[in-house]
Amino acid sequence: MSDIKFIFTGPPGAGKTTAIASISDEPPIITNAISSQKVDANGVAAAAMDFAEITLQDDTVVHLYGIPGQERFRFIWEVIIRGGLGLIILIDNTRTSPLDDLDIYLDNFADYIKTTSAVIGITRINKEDKDSLQLDDYHKHLKKRNLELPLFPVDTRKNKDISLLLDSLMAMLEFN
Repeated sequence: MSDIKFIFTGPPGAGKTTAIASISDEPPIITNAISSQKVDANGVAAAAMDFAEITLQDDTVVHLYGIPGQERFRFIWEVIIRGGLGLIILIDNTRTSPLDDLDIYLDNFADYIKTTSAVIGITRINKEDKDSLQLDDYHKHLKKRNLELPLFPVDTRKNKDISLLLDSLMAMLEFN
């Protein structure tokens, strides 16, 4: 039996807690704390850290950590990512500036991504809304940054969508 550690990150409200809950074997440990700071531009003020486990068929235990989305919690990010094998970045496409949100996590975790790997899940994407960003916009943005990372539209409530992110991340790690 072996253990694997993956980290979920992204802005507040992107679906980290929901994603972890949708994939875990048991109800996850969720810590929510209402911030004394003002709400962000998207109306979100809670900080949370989540933890859950899933056991694979070969008895490998996958530890899943969701870290607070606010950049002021970077000190927690640095502690939690130690020993992690990969990063799942969730981006809420309905936020004010989702590409700027993505840049925050790509910049803050750049060294970590270089030594491990990452996948990106875009939540709340509406293919019918031609005024909102589409997957192609994210691909172009990553290309400008000289990054090739898997990118998927996801519904964090769906186990199969989160499984796709985890499977993609594990596949990338096998090739690194």
